[in-house]
Amino acid sequence: MISSQRLAQLRRPQVLVENRVSFGAADSELSIYDTYLPAEKVGLKADQLLYCGMISGRKIMHSGRRKVGEHFLPHESFVIAPGEAVNIDFPGASDQSPTTCMTVEISKERVQQIADRMNRQLGSVEGLGEWRYLPEYLHVHHASATQSLLEHLVHVYAENHPDRTMMVELGVTELVMRMLRHQGREFILQHCAEQPDNTGMTAVVDAIQQQLNEPLDIDRLCQLGCMSRSRLYSEFNRQLGCSPGEMQHQLRMKEAARRLATCEPITAICYDLGYTNPSHFSRRFKRSFGCSPSEFRQRQMCG
Repeated sequence: MISSQRLAQLRRPQVLVENRVSFGAADSELSIYDTYLPAEKVGLKADQLLYCGMISGRKIMHSGRRKVGEHFLPHESFVIAPGEAVNIDFPGASDQSPTTCMTVEISKERVQQIADRMNRQLGSVEGLGEWRYLPEYLHVHHASATQSLLEHLVHVYAENHPDRTMMVELGVTELVMRMLRHQGREFILQHCAEQPDNTGMTAVVDAIQQQLNEPLDIDRLCQLGCMSRSRLYSEFNRQLGCSPGEMQHQLRMKEAARRLATCEPITAICYDLGYTNPSHFSRRFKRSFGCSPSEFRQRQMCG
């Protein structure tokens, strides 16, 4: 097993911009990048899918898909499609505060294998069809569970454990499933915005999204979706991987993050989203994003 001290020794800088330490596996590779100097337009490209998770500092990602650069912060993921290239700026990197991220490069075949397994076991999703990688959804805030998984993967790849191969495989499978789940969720939300009355599920999700400040009324949701309570929970779990209550919480947190980035008052956001206690709101936000609302706003450079 590799120690934290040994990992720090391996990460000792050989270069000051995108110093890289990598650990390979059968159909994936994990790399840790540390940057100690401000830099601009540093290129990054991968032949396979590249899942990037920010650890510390801030990057600005320039992609051909976006007209302006996107700020990439801790507790966020940036997925680069196979063959796609991005350019990266490091505006705040320094010796004392290096910008650090990790990437997991996963073969296209492995991603497809996991998607195929989800299709066999879970079935298709209304409007989305089969589970598959959607390159149009690239940049997301991820939950604390995903952050913990990314941190765990660093040690799994780096350690010399007799079960390392299986542990890497399990970790990569979970990471890809989380990515596909998130993309499926985003697709359904987009579908709801465009056609809220298309299906029972779109009607239910649209109702949750339109009334984030209200307590969840499960009986009303069942009526809107023409489902029993058990069917409602079953469909949410199958298509979205969460309960209606968890979906409402995720949507509230997503809206809170959006409004914090525009420098709205924290207390106003708290009450507008249905929370009656700012301390409770702050605790829920920190569990979701790994920092308090005020710290999140500072990271967005608006406070």
